Amino acid sequence: MNKLWKWLVTGILSFILVGMMIFCYSVISFHKGKRQSQTQVNTKKNETFSGDERTETGEITILLIGDDGREEDEDGGRADTLMIANYNTATKEPKVLSIMRDAYVDVPGVGMDKINAAYAYGGAGLTKDVLNETFGLPINYYAAIDFNIFTKLIDDFFPDGVQVNAETALELDGVEIEPGEQIMDGNTLLQYARFRMDEEGDFGRVRRQQQVADCLIKQAKSGLPITQLPRLLGEAIGYVDTDVPYDILLDVGKNFLFGQIKELQTLSVPVEGSWSFNDYTPSGSVLEIDAWENRLAIEAFLANGEGQ
Repeated sequence: MNKLWKWLVTGILSFILVGMMIFCYSVISFHKGKRQSQTQVNTKKNETFSGDERTETGEITILLIGDDGREEDEDGGRADTLMIANYNTATKEPKVLSIMRDAYVDVPGVGMDKINAAYAYGGAGLTKDVLNETFGLPINYYAAIDFNIFTKLIDDFFPDGVQVNAETALELDGVEIEPGEQIMDGNTLLQYARFRMDEEGDFGRVRRQQQVADCLIKQAKSGLPITQLPRLLGEAIGYVDTDVPYDILLDVGKNFLFGQIKELQTLSVPVEGSWSFNDYTPSGSVLEIDAWENRLAIEAFLANGEGQ
């Protein structure tokens, strides 16, 4: 009995010791990655962001903003991409909701304008207010990333590239892509997700962005080495303008590595039949939307995964 007791005590102490070593390694690696990249981020545009409180359901909702990094361009620093990532920590269900950039909405303090203009007027904070008021959509955190950082992070997280089944041939910013299965590096993947210079416009681009998100999730579930995850997460936090806590990132990353994440569900807003084109507005060509119909569609999607 004494030998059994000693064996149990030794096993428990060994387990605790290994756990402490892994924790220390993770913390050191995380801060090393963060130190190497944190000087690259300018957070002034979003420093006033204050997220909505999380509910007791275990859901996390993050506003994802794609910023091309140019403040003085034809769009005046508007968000190039608006997506909302929702993750249920209890059921391990990831969902992505894409907002068409030309959706015509009421921007507080500004008036009617395209939804991506909110980012130019007031950063992630004002964009959150628009999503709250137009769609009743709570936002807990934000993450804003410019194109150059996106390509770097893709190349760092997936050094062998990302496998994508390109749906069409396209060319953007010197990158030519043929249809079919292929491996894309960060820059190629970015151009594939950005392209909208065809008859589908933003509708096709949003579909491809959701396809890219799905490919990244699937490849992350099978291709990220666990020993490098803390450093990569630290690097991501250092490069990306975000207020998502490290413990949440690590918890979600762990779920990816152990294959616990379920299939990605997606929704595009405005939903089918809830919008019309209008070329005669002060903002130019816009999508006039039925805000209430889209609010109901978003609620159903987040509650039941009923997307389209």
